[in-house]
Amino acid sequence: MAIHLSGPVVVGDDDVRDEAWVVDGRVTFDAPAEAARHTFDGWVVPGLVDVHCHVGLDSGGAVDEDLALKQALVDRDAGTLLIRDAGSPSDTRFLDHVLTAPRIVRAGRFIARPKRYLRHYAREIEVADLPAVMAEEARKGDGWVKIIADWIDREVGDLTPLWPADVLAEGIAAAHEAGARVTAHTFATETLDALLDGGIDCIEHGTGMTADHMAEAARRGIPVVPTLLQVARFEAYADQGEARFPAYAARMRPMHERRLAHARALHEAGVPLLVGTDAGGTIGHGALPAEAALMVAAGIPAADVVASASWRARDFLGVPGLEEGASADLVVYASDPREDIRALAEPRHIVLRGDPV
Repeated sequence: MAIHLSGPVVVGDDDVRDEAWVVDGRVTFDAPAEAARHTFDGWVVPGLVDVHCHVGLDSGGAVDEDLALKQALVDRDAGTLLIRDAGSPSDTRFLDHVLTAPRIVRAGRFIARPKRYLRHYAREIEVADLPAVMAEEARKGDGWVKIIADWIDREVGDLTPLWPADVLAEGIAAAHEAGARVTAHTFATETLDALLDGGIDCIEHGTGMTADHMAEAARRGIPVVPTLLQVARFEAYADQGEARFPAYAARMRPMHERRLAHARALHEAGVPLLVGTDAGGTIGHGALPAEAALMVAAGIPAADVVASASWRARDFLGVPGLEEGASADLVVYASDPREDIRALAEPRHIVLRGDPV
């Protein structure tokens, strides 16, 4: 079955084609001999990428396969055709054989210390075990390891790092030796020096980053995933913790108040930004268009946000986009989302592995 994509076809930052085709599930820019069975008109972009998503997880922890599949399909129907699963207690490998489900690049299970993260989410270990466990999780995932770098310490009532800097660096090195990159959950400023010095490959949330941290991340090309939908909840977290943990509440409120300005500062500092919803815990799936809209509301140009949610993220994860011979995973919109980010909320056509959804 051939599909004619009557563009514009946005391949990359400076590469827009007039048209393309899907033949035998693959992208081609050469017109095939056979007539196309379908013609899809509109603005064509590589399938969207949610780089911080948790398929197989809800607020109570692991979910069954039926719910994990439902989560993945909700993401797909929003145009998200590639997910970096940033930590999950569920085994979602069965989805690799569900051709209607998005592709998933897994980071194994979260790694945290006992009672220093959400219950039933993480693999909870002692400090000394971090390097060995990071190497183990590297072998379980798809080239990624996810660590919880800071979380509320109930003894002091505030955010504090979970790992000493030397052990953290050893753990990152162990994951690298096993062939994986490492990303880290971090809210706190105090954690960032150790992460950057230790060789971290990606930063999730990054709400505590100072101007110096941003400059260093930009210099090294380390991406940050702002997760603005999640940071929008910080005020509620502060309210919930106010009575028992006033220092924690006092930390979270300013990060909530400056969330849009902080994301804009990251962009202006030259930090590579990626788009992630943090769906799967308390945030529903299919939220990537809403996350992208918040990034634009922060003052980041829509063209940069679309690129970060599509071909730039695919480049970062090593998954092809719209290139000759690649699997046809693409979304068609009625108007150019690089001009108006609201277009992402209304995909006209979705093609996954060469088949219309």
